[in-house]
Amino acid sequence: MTANSGRRSKSGSATLICCALVAWLVAGLVSRQGVAQMLGHEPWSAASTWFQGTSQPDSDGPDQTAEPWIWQLTPDGLIYRSYLAGMREPRLAGVWQHDKNLGWVLDAAVGGRVGLVRYGTGDSLRPEGWELDFEGAAFPRLAADYEGDLIAADFRYGVPLTYGCGPFQTKFAFYHVSSHLGDEFLLHHPDAERINYLRNALVWGVGYYLGKDFRVYAEADWAFHKDGGAEPWHYQFGIEYCPLEPIHSFRGAPFAAINTQLREEADFGGNVVVQAGWRWRGASGHLIRIGAQYFQGKSDQYEFYRSTEEKVGLGLWYDF
Repeated sequence: MTANSGRRSKSGSATLICCALVAWLVAGLVSRQGVAQMLGHEPWSAASTWFQGTSQPDSDGPDQTAEPWIWQLTPDGLIYRSYLAGMREPRLAGVWQHDKNLGWVLDAAVGGRVGLVRYGTGDSLRPEGWELDFEGAAFPRLAADYEGDLIAADFRYGVPLTYGCGPFQTKFAFYHVSSHLGDEFLLHHPDAERINYLRNALVWGVGYYLGKDFRVYAEADWAFHKDGGAEPWHYQFGIEYCPLEPIHSFRGAPFAAINTQLREEADFGGNVVVQAGWRWRGASGHLIRIGAQYFQGKSDQYEFYRSTEEKVGLGLWYDF
């Protein structure tokens, strides 16, 4: 690597980190209630009755109304929810976006994540306890040119073990991801270089709710088996505002999310994703979102992990 490219990599990483810090401050303005709780104006226990079955003990003794922890198969809801602006989270999604070099593309996600077994509460919106999940998804990219030909697709599956109590959640997970070029893309670009990018990784993540609707999170993942240019360490962190309570009408509510990913194979540069729009949530905790997305940084299609992209477009997401 040349000295200039090294300086650009460091500058890119610094820019991403600065963007994330600015995002933290901006997102704090989204929810006045979240800010009030950060400043100590409303203790968590005062808001804890918002989600059914869970309350905090008072100073007079143990709480007699707290929901008991029980064993459950295929429980409703998730203890550790997917990151709204995370690009490799298992969900159903389609984002139609434009890049000056790529043109118009459709980045999709076809998959989901479910709880297999839980020892904890039965609340579907913010459950507490221990939970074992399974996740899997394909992430194809389709071209607007060439009649929607498949450009590339990443495939991921994983097994997260999660824990949550009050505003705090954590997860420890294994996942596998591999990347593949599309047949049609190779026909149109016979000189394209195909790489065998793959990662088998262990992940530790933590999340915390500042208020009822305002979450911050961070995670680190280490690949113990890798190929195709992948390096061991990936990091991501972010902040999101998304009301958790279900709304039993079609009016919905706004959401906003920012995610930053840093990857060792990009000299700890990566990408920043910003989303904003409208959301609807049912009693099951499942979430439908529509809105705008801006992406800047190293490609989220790992076949092109060395390429830089700047995309803006509209998306539809369904989160479990």
